[in-house]
Amino acid sequence: MAEGLSAVARFLYEAGTLKHAKRTGWWMAGVRDPESVAEHSWRTALIATIIAKLEGADPAQAAFLAVWHDSQETRTGDVNYLGKKYATEADPRAVTADQVAGMPEILASAVRELVAEYEAKESAEAICARDADKLECMIQGIEYRTQGYENAQRWIDNSRGRLTTRTANELADAILETGSLDWLRAALGEKQS
Repeated sequence: MAEGLSAVARFLYEAGTLKHAKRTGWWMAGVRDPESVAEHSWRTALIATIIAKLEGADPAQAAFLAVWHDSQETRTGDVNYLGKKYATEADPRAVTADQVAGMPEILASAVRELVAEYEAKESAEAICARDADKLECMIQGIEYRTQGYENAQRWIDNSRGRLTTRTANELADAILETGSLDWLRAALGEKQS
């Protein structure tokens, strides 16, 4: 077990690199210092719980899938949509298998199964997690547009168009009608815009 925990420890350091790995697609929109993969994954997990709960799926499983959905980018980097046109896409299942090699099998198999479920795009939870990924990108695009990055509109529109669940689509409509600081106004008891 000690060797297995050493493999886990190595992975935890590896996972920490996602706190510094930038989401590269935003550079094309002119964003100078885009969010990290870890920041994106955190909000994606929150959104996945919301979508799953409202869709009648398991919110914990959807969040679990969302947490791990980009974990392979420690090894591949964040290959943006344009880059995927030219680069051979690494199979997330193969990358994950390498990442968890040497870990206690109970953990390694659980992680391999999570990534396989997400990539299969079949379970209700995987569908909710995938919608959460797109919805998070849409929200981030709105936030960047608010900061003056007009080219983020393309990401907003593309993300919005790729949503599949009823809840994600309805939530997207609500998000588009809500100001990014309306939460603060509400918390302060101010009138909404």
